[in-house]
Amino acid sequence: MNKEIIKAQDICKSYRDTTSNLEVLKNINFTVREGEFLVIQGPSGAGKSTLLHILGGLDDPSRGAVYFQGDNIYGLDENARSNFRNQKVGFVFQFFHLLPELNALENVLLPSILKSWWERKKHLAQAQELLERLGLSRRFNHKPMALSGGEQQRVAIARALINQPQLLLCDEPTGNLDSENGKNILRLLIELNREQKITIVMVTHDKDIAASAGKVIHLKDGILIN
Repeated sequence: MNKEIIKAQDICKSYRDTTSNLEVLKNINFTVREGEFLVIQGPSGAGKSTLLHILGGLDDPSRGAVYFQGDNIYGLDENARSNFRNQKVGFVFQFFHLLPELNALENVLLPSILKSWWERKKHLAQAQELLERLGLSRRFNHKPMALSGGEQQRVAIARALINQPQLLLCDEPTGNLDSENGKNILRLLIELNREQKITIVMVTHDKDIAASAGKVIHLKDGILIN
C-alpha cells in the first residue's frame, strides 16, 4: 500500500461576526495516499473549497491539523509554510489567475523564480517542455487575453507543475470551461495522475469527473458524510 501523503485530522473552520458563529467545516477526518486521485463533492456552500484551501496551507483551520508526510503544516512558521506551498503543492483554480502583463511562458516560470531564481536556465527549459506537452508550443509568447479559456487553464496547470510538486490541489478546474475543453483538461489530469503518479485532490460538481477518480468523498453542511 502506498504511503500516506496528506491527512486531515479533526478539521474545523468557523467564521465569527458580532452576532453569530458560522461553522463551515465540522471535524473533518480523512487521509490521502501517494498517487491517489481524490474527488471532493457536495452542494454549493458545503465547505469544499475551504477544505481544499486548508489542505494547501492557504487558510488556517479554526481547530485541527493537516499532516503532509507526517508533519503538521500548521505547526510550521510562515516562511516554512510558504516554502511548502511553493515546492510541495501545485494549485489549479477555476479562475486561471494568470498575470495579464506576462506571456504564457513567463506565467509558468513564476513559481520557479520564487523557488530558485539562480536556476532560471533549467526552469526555462522545463517550462517550455511543459507547455509543449500540454499542446501550447506555439503559444509561448501569447499573453492571457490572446488565449482561449482551455489554453489559459493549460498554462495554469503547467504553472502548477513547474516545481514538480508531489500534490496537486484543483478547485473546480473545469468549471469555467465549455464541455469539450473541460473533457480535455480532465483527460490531462488523469494522465498526470496515472503516468507521473502525481497525487491529486480535486473539488468538482462534475459527476463524470468523480466517476474517473479513484476515491470520492462527500461534504454536506460542513460534515463529511461518507
